[in-house]
Amino acid sequence: MPNIDSYIMMGIGGFFLLLGIITFLWARGEERGLNYGLSQRPDLREFITRWPTRVEPGALRVGGWIFITVGLVLIILGGVFIAID
Repeated sequence: MPNIDSYIMMGIGGFFLLLGIITFLWARGEERGLNYGLSQRPDLREFITRWPTRVEPGALRVGGWIFITVGLVLIILGGVFIAID
């Protein structure tokens, strides 16, 4: 595998790491907004009926872990291919 392909693979891995960090920050913002909204509402209708629908912070965190895992694997594979070449 030429070196340029390894660098491209590592670049994509870095992109996935960046997506994972952004997803974690998004989850933290959603969780804070949800908790603030619940603390300000006397009837808690949004919490019980799940309307309006929102992306749940737990799902965002799982997606973040997947992004980070894929990114790290790609970076490690790119480094291995550079070392072998």
